[in-house]
Amino acid sequence: MPDNRVELVEPGMESPLDAALSQRDRGTLAMVEQALARGDARLAYQPIMRADGKGIAFFEGLIRVLDETGRVIPARDFMGAVEDTDIGRQIDCTALKIGLEALKAHPTLRLSINMSARSVGYPRWMKTLRSYLAEHPTIVERLILEITESSVMIMPEIVAIFMEDLQDKGITFALDDFGAGYTAFRYFKTFYFDILKIDGQFSRNVAQDPDNQVLTEALISLARHFDMLVVSEAVESAADAAWLARAGVDCLQGYYYGAPSMRLPDLTGSVMAKSA
Repeated sequence: MPDNRVELVEPGMESPLDAALSQRDRGTLAMVEQALARGDARLAYQPIMRADGKGIAFFEGLIRVLDETGRVIPARDFMGAVEDTDIGRQIDCTALKIGLEALKAHPTLRLSINMSARSVGYPRWMKTLRSYLAEHPTIVERLILEITESSVMIMPEIVAIFMEDLQDKGITFALDDFGAGYTAFRYFKTFYFDILKIDGQFSRNVAQDPDNQVLTEALISLARHFDMLVVSEAVESAADAAWLARAGVDCLQGYYYGAPSMRLPDLTGSVMAKSA
């Protein structure tokens, strides 16, 4: 007869799978830490297009690190491992510093940078932002800070106070990946986000998917009620872009318009400069 017994892991011991995952995460942490120490972090810039066809509304700066061979590693390959660690806060500091320097170098640029709610209380991150607020207030007015819905829910009261303080200084806030996880609608009355970015799962194939159409229309209506500009993420086809524009989305982001690039295009005389 076949042996159907299950081999149990003793309490306090890692399973082979858990051990393998832990080893992988430790390797990822080490790789990112070494890249930051070498100064091998960059932003890749992806355009967010106006749905009315009048050009670029702004860019999103997406953090990348380079491994020891020079290979570019996107955030999706390491943020899961570093998000809850001090390295995650260092990543936020680096992204903010590079983004602010880009805004300083390009007077017509409007740029969004991702951050974790955990960085609100991180001294180095706050020091970087405060120093630019004091020394370059007009530069900071072109900054958009993106916070994911899941991150906001970690410490909603602290984030709300942080946002209220900085919105008075001209910084714009975007609620990123909305609809991707647990949504506490009661907090909409507290946060006053300027931009709502609808998670890409609702944009994909929306022109043919009635369920996605209903959900997207509901999210647009919610954003309109709270006076938020609406961005649809992960737009990958002309049909989806056209449907979203007709539905009332303000801006569109995705590979249909362009992949993130390590080099900013020439912004001289751009539509973004005239409309920002």
